[in-house]
Amino acid sequence: MTFYLIGLGLDLESISLEALEVLKECRKIYLEAYTVELPYSHEEIEKTIGQKIIPMTRTMVEMESFVSEAKNKNIALLVYGSPLIATTHISLLMRCKKENINYRVLHNSSIFDAIAETGLQIYKFGKTASMPAWTEKYKPSSFIDIIKDNLKIKAHTLILVDIGLSFGDALKQLEEATSNKLKLEKIVVCSRVGTEKSRIYYENLNDLAGMEVYAPFCFIIPSNLHFLEQEFLEGL
Repeated sequence: MTFYLIGLGLDLESISLEALEVLKECRKIYLEAYTVELPYSHEEIEKTIGQKIIPMTRTMVEMESFVSEAKNKNIALLVYGSPLIATTHISLLMRCKKENINYRVLHNSSIFDAIAETGLQIYKFGKTASMPAWTEKYKPSSFIDIIKDNLKIKAHTLILVDIGLSFGDALKQLEEATSNKLKLEKIVVCSRVGTEKSRIYYENLNDLAGMEVYAPFCFIIPSNLHFLEQEFLEGL
């Protein structure tokens, strides 16, 4: 009996042939649906894999109790993109080790390799930042410090945006957070990369307002550009 941690990739049909074969042997198939806003419905995933799935909340996954089911039957947890990008999921494998449960990880593509489609060189990226949704009383802007640190070493910054945060609100947060701390000029916006609806924009921050950008999306703050990076971005 085995616990399978399976990456879905970035598009509806990006799941691997190996994963499809594995899922045929699983008694239960769960879906982690809280770390990113999926570009498709879980019903569409069910149609693609030909089986029913059970959506999981953050609390359900972090309780980890479902992993113990793999002691007597094959179960799987589907994760958008690559299954170990979210650090939460490492704890699931640790749970398996503690309980002597067999596990397998089936990797897939994620935003971390798809951003190479911007023309920016992957090895020139620094630490990744996360942008949480703000409230009236809570407006964390630690991602600005990460941008600054990366710029000091001439590294690009990938900013992952929390689920549920619209593009318009995320853009306002970025503008407000940087207004007195950092001068941003042209930035990159990636929307649904890896899908047929993929869009990449390279624009001045002020020119992005009003654009229709769909989730999942992310920001990239470029640092010093190699001439090939510059040429590719200008051609977008």
